[in-house]
Amino acid sequence: MTDHAARAEDLFRAGYNCAQAVACAFCDVTGLEISAAARMASSFGGGMGRLREVCGAVSGALLVLGLCLGYDDPEDPAAKARHYRLVQEFARRFRAETGSLICRELLKDTPTVPGETPEPRSEAFYRRRPCLRLVRLAAQITDALLAEQNAD
Repeated sequence: MTDHAARAEDLFRAGYNCAQAVACAFCDVTGLEISAAARMASSFGGGMGRLREVCGAVSGALLVLGLCLGYDDPEDPAAKARHYRLVQEFARRFRAETGSLICRELLKDTPTVPGETPEPRSEAFYRRRPCLRLVRLAAQITDALLAEQNAD
């Protein structure tokens, strides 16, 4: 079985953004090619294109949950409600561990450079930011939710 949390960390260290790291870590589950998962999640890094909105690790995890357990029938309100409960449970667990789902709040004690250009990756970058821990956590919660849903 793939250690999705470790895989997400490795992908983030390899240069993928936070959303891509989580989404690509689950390619063995979603069936997506890594290039497709990376493109699909590319807009969500840095809290949506470095806007510091919803954490990219959260967005990547929700993309995975949607692909694996989402609904596709707009005429099925029960399926929509089930999926939204799942999303809310993910958010509850993530927020319980971190205090927020919002990138700028998660980075509040971390100096960042505004703008569209990502900061260069270095050991200092990884040490001062919580992002490795966040991609790990998002993948762990996603794994737990997938296992719980498959057990039902």
